[in-house]
Amino acid sequence: MRQTGDSMPLGNHTIGVCALGNGVELPVKVVAAHVSGYLKLTPKILPPLAHPVHAFSENRLQYDAGAVLRDLENKRFDDCRKVIAVLNVDLFIPIFTHVYGEARQNGKIALVSTFRLSEKNDGSSPGPAKILERTTKVALHELGHLFNLEHCPDTRCLMHFSGNLAELDDTPLDYCRYCATYFRDALRRS
Repeated sequence: MRQTGDSMPLGNHTIGVCALGNGVELPVKVVAAHVSGYLKLTPKILPPLAHPVHAFSENRLQYDAGAVLRDLENKRFDDCRKVIAVLNVDLFIPIFTHVYGEARQNGKIALVSTFRLSEKNDGSSPGPAKILERTTKVALHELGHLFNLEHCPDTRCLMHFSGNLAELDDTPLDYCRYCATYFRDALRRS
């Protein structure tokens, strides 16, 4: 996070990070490490949860992000202020063909899907480091929404909307000074 003369407050803000289904154990660890190292918040890796079979849409052959969120919002995560769930399925919301992540503004649960983050335009894989970087960017962006940050017009801000992988790759792993200040203020208020 860009320094604005004020370090991120530590406080009691445990952020849970969990896998939904298999194949995302390493991304879960990397996201948790960034929650700790970058945001200076306390991560807690939670036990993995079942693959969200119930959210599969036969019509779209994708998983409904809203249905996954609703299911997770009904679970108890007593020790965690917010939770980031990482999964490897193709997510959608009705107004988009796909999403990399999803969160309700000022909610408790965020989703991050690695499914489309492991693509390149030519169909090949960009490699594990790039996939983990993209996953982390989406996770911290969605976590920003959980702390009520909105999309930022600054293209150099992690809260800027990324509609495709090229835009996501161009987005720095950094909040602008305004979003960083708002994030710190949201932490102090909560």
